[in-house]
This record gives sequence, structure tokens and C-alpha cells, in this order.
Amino acid sequence: MITTILFDLDGTLLPLNDNEFLRLYFGLMTKYFNELGYDGNAITKAVLEGTEAMYSNDGSMTNEIAFWIRFKEHFYSNNPQLEVEFERFYEKEFDKVKASTMTHPLSNKIIQILKDKGYTIALATNPLFPPIATKKRIEWAGMNPSDFAFVTTYDNSSWTKPHQEYYQFVLNQIHKIPCECMMIGNDASEDMAAEKLGISTYLLTHNLINSKNKDIQKYRHGDFEDLYQMILELPNIK
Repeated sequence: MITTILFDLDGTLLPLNDNEFLRLYFGLMTKYFNELGYDGNAITKAVLEGTEAMYSNDGSMTNEIAFWIRFKEHFYSNNPQLEVEFERFYEKEFDKVKASTMTHPLSNKIIQILKDKGYTIALATNPLFPPIATKKRIEWAGMNPSDFAFVTTYDNSSWTKPHQEYYQFVLNQIHKIPCECMMIGNDASEDMAAEKLGISTYLLTHNLINSKNKDIQKYRHGDFEDLYQMILELPNIK
């Protein structure tokens, strides 16, 4: 019996234009660090390297540690002020990236319906961002972090999607087993990978990402209206 719903964030609960998101995100980051006297282009290149380190993390450390080790290898700096400045960047500038996203009217409705019906809800967003950036993106989507039993961020996770260890980690945190859970997301590779662990899946075709050209017909799928209807039809488990 399904008792728990895992949601992706970017492109799912928070519809966005991927290219515009990245353009604004890295453009603002470059400008911010240039104005502080750093080489902003070198900073963004080091961030991309750090992101790659998180994707290849073998679980031996948190994604946060993996990121900063690789970042400092490429930016050649052990200045502790850099980590402080990144936190300030997210506090002061990151909200401008909201322009590349939209608040879908059904996202919050879906969450509230599930809560009213007694479901456990976790936010299984790829843990590549620090808590402050994830909190802001949740708020852009019209929700609150307290809506979720658990939220993955780069400091509390040691794997990324599509690794099975990532999904097992999420389930461990909320004390669930695969047959109790459904993963909802818009990425045919990263989100639907949850099925290999025995988790039910739903592929949101709004903002669909299918870089490997998978046959999506094998997944339960649909747009936001279809998803909303599916949520309405779920039984009350209170």
C-alpha cells in the first residue's frame, strides 16, 4: 500500500526553464564574485567541477564535502571566506533566479491534498544545493520546507540521482520501504530510476527531461492535470 510520496522539485513541483535557470544562476554568480574582486568565470568553472564531484560521489563523504574539495582543487584557494560569500550570494542574489521559474497553481494543492489524506511527503530533489538555496526554491514553488518529512540537500546526502543508494538513503530517513512509496518527477532517467529499487513511479510530462530517449510509455505518466487527478483518486489513509 502506498503511504509515501517522494517529489522531485526543479521541473516538477517548481516548473522552470532549465537553460534560463542556468543562465541567470551562473550570470549572477559571475557578477557577484567579480564585484568582490574574484575571477567570477573561474568561480563558476570551479562550481561546475564541484557539481561533477557530487555526481560521482561514492558515498564516503557528504556531497557538500565532495563539492568543496573539488572546488578548491580547481580554484586554488583555501580562503574560508569563500564559503561565507557563497552563503551571502544565496541570501542576496539567488532570488533573482526565480524569474526562470513559475509557481504552478496545482503544486501546492497536490501537497495539501496529500497531507489531508495522511500521506508522508518527502522532497527528493537532487542534492546539489545547500539548504538555503533549496529552501528558497521550495518557497518559489509556493510551499514551505515544513510541508515535507525530509528534504535532501548537499550537506545531508552522500549520493545523487540516479544512484539507487540515493533513493535508499531517502527511504531510510523517513523509515519507509520501497513498496510503500511513489516517486514523482519529470526526468525519465534520474527520477524514474527509483523503480529499480521497487518504488512506484509517475513521470510528469510537463517540463519532461528525456535525454536518453527512453520509451516513456512504460511509466505511468501525464501532465499536471493528470497528476492532480491521480492524487485526487488516492485513498485517504488517515
